[in-house]
Amino acid sequence: MGERSDHPQGPGAAEDSGAQEIEATVVLGIRISDWPALRAAAQAAVEELDFVGIDAAGQREAMLREVTEDPNAALGALLHPDRLTAAIPGIEALGGTLEISATDDFAPDFAELFPLDAEIEDGGAVGDWMLTPRTACLLHTQLITLADAAYDDLEEHEGDPVTDEDEQEWAVLARLPHRTWGMHRAWRRSLARTFDDLADDLALGEWPLPRCLAEEVALRFALADARELLGAQPQAVADMMGELPVDLYDYDWDGCEDELFGVYGPEDADADPEADSTARTEELLGATHPEGWFLNYEDAEERDPSRGYRR
Repeated sequence: MGERSDHPQGPGAAEDSGAQEIEATVVLGIRISDWPALRAAAQAAVEELDFVGIDAAGQREAMLREVTEDPNAALGALLHPDRLTAAIPGIEALGGTLEISATDDFAPDFAELFPLDAEIEDGGAVGDWMLTPRTACLLHTQLITLADAAYDDLEEHEGDPVTDEDEQEWAVLARLPHRTWGMHRAWRRSLARTFDDLADDLALGEWPLPRCLAEEVALRFALADARELLGAQPQAVADMMGELPVDLYDYDWDGCEDELFGVYGPEDADADPEADSTARTEELLGATHPEGWFLNYEDAEERDPSRGYRR
């Protein structure tokens, strides 16, 4: 009989020497600060994957489409357990799952984004008027709420036309002019995105200046809903504001209409210079087919055409 060894070499050697199966749980809080960069990285990651099966090319194309349109899918491609563990020496991935969910905890710091002491030359105010932190916060909230509701309409009804009989079953799309009620799914999805686009402007500290007719409609909805919520539930709005500073120009909806509309848009030599912005928007709606609502105003910077959709 040989001597006892402290370093066994049998089938169970790996387990006895400290190697073991471990279940690791990692919780990450992530804020997407550069969607185009994230999208490009996810596309590159998909291109590196090996797809097997009858239609490997189709699988790759479908996944590329997902990561191009959906930030959650892009994160999923980059944070997949196999991809993460491949960079760690001395381990073998035994499998795993990835769960990604959006959080409501993040909110822009509107006091910092729209400081009350901003200088006129820095773009913080026009004359005596400025977009205050509380106004920006309430507008942002309503735009996000409208975007959610518009996407909900899309998921529930797809391309079904709105009718007078079921108008109450629609959260947002039935509020649009009747001539849009039969528009297709892609048009409706683009309309839902306009609310997010304007909300993103505010989250970046920029005024939500409509760059196309669809954005004018979206902003008017948000202003109307903000005005209604403030009148019906002032305490709820006050609670929403938290510690944001108070200003005399808080919730100046007339000022918002005067300053946020008409910065971009087509010139009309025959237009009444005394007409208000609401009349101007109604005139444009009457003269423009819904398919033309998303045409960028010539003097406005075009939004990233590959920015994707939230849903």
